[in-house]
Amino acid sequence: MEGEEGTQQPQLVLADNLFLLTHGDVDDIEKVRLRDEVFNYIISNDMAPLYETLVPKVLDLDQKILDSMRAKIDDELRKLDERIADAEENLGESEVREAHLAKSLFFVRIGDKEKALEQLKLTESKTVAVGQKMDLVFYTLLIGFFHMDFNLISKGIDKAKNLFEEGGDWERKNRLKVYEGLYCMSTRNFKKAANLFLDSISTFTTYEIFPYDTFVFYTVLTSIISLDRVSLKQKVVDAPEILTVIGKIPYLSDFLNSLYECQYKSFFSAFAGLTEHIKLDRYLHPHFRYYMREVRTVVYSQFLESYKSVTIEAMAKAFGVTVDFIDLELSHYIAAGKLHCKIDKVAGVLETNRPDAKNALYQATIKQGDFLLNRIQKLSRVIDL
Repeated sequence: MEGEEGTQQPQLVLADNLFLLTHGDVDDIEKVRLRDEVFNYIISNDMAPLYETLVPKVLDLDQKILDSMRAKIDDELRKLDERIADAEENLGESEVREAHLAKSLFFVRIGDKEKALEQLKLTESKTVAVGQKMDLVFYTLLIGFFHMDFNLISKGIDKAKNLFEEGGDWERKNRLKVYEGLYCMSTRNFKKAANLFLDSISTFTTYEIFPYDTFVFYTVLTSIISLDRVSLKQKVVDAPEILTVIGKIPYLSDFLNSLYECQYKSFFSAFAGLTEHIKLDRYLHPHFRYYMREVRTVVYSQFLESYKSVTIEAMAKAFGVTVDFIDLELSHYIAAGKLHCKIDKVAGVLETNRPDAKNALYQATIKQGDFLLNRIQKLSRVIDL
């Protein structure tokens, strides 16, 4: 299941291809190539359970091939059961565990989710070492990411954290951070995802879920909408690990650096180039519109930060768009409470009205103090009784 350095786990490549096959923006010629690639992979790995779920929406039914795969599966299961029986009768506990693990990984390989999870649970009951138990959790997490089963992933991450408290090693803990970061990004918790990815950037070894280039891509995207300008400079713009690979990913370097350097025309040009990549990403696709809005909030806020007031025409010129476009865009963001400014349509001016941070802190302190006093009063009544 674990990929070699720089190599993604093949089943997750398959999951990406299956996603692209159902995506409307992928052209028909590419879909024909992807369909052949998916079909050949399924046949070569005897993935009959998965094949049945893909017929007829994604793949056409070939009964002979399906029967052949089922026969091979039955034959392999018979051999695995014989190996387990032999280990239980003639060998030690470690051999019994290895035999059960082999059966678990076989179910994972053929895409039988329920039986794989059941067999992994049985394998865990035969496992003593904490490190080996964590490896079983990683197998479960990979199944979860293949099927995008967030409930399974969430439980797996919690379980792995509990195991680490019992004595897991640092290498596995660092791997878990990347898994959790991917889960957070996939469930729209971009801030936590960015922090977890940045913590792992110098210790990344999780090649089985995605290559390092993809990891950097996710790190930059989540950081841009999560970090303040100073932190972005320290942790991302100047990070040597990111600088070594960011140039390999189209538009990403321009996207990051033009935002930091306030070159807004270049930023929007790079952002337009990146949108296709984001749309065709299995984990980011469901959050495409949300991410587009958040990025625009960041860049508009950064521009307005420098001004007490600015003409709409000047802002439109800075972004390389029309006055009408900026007027319409900002009105939506102001109404939603995303931007702290107001539009003077008659004068054609934007006036910023950023909230006073000290006043906000004072109000929050008063509110928390009232809440604490109320709790103390309630507690005193109980004690008096």
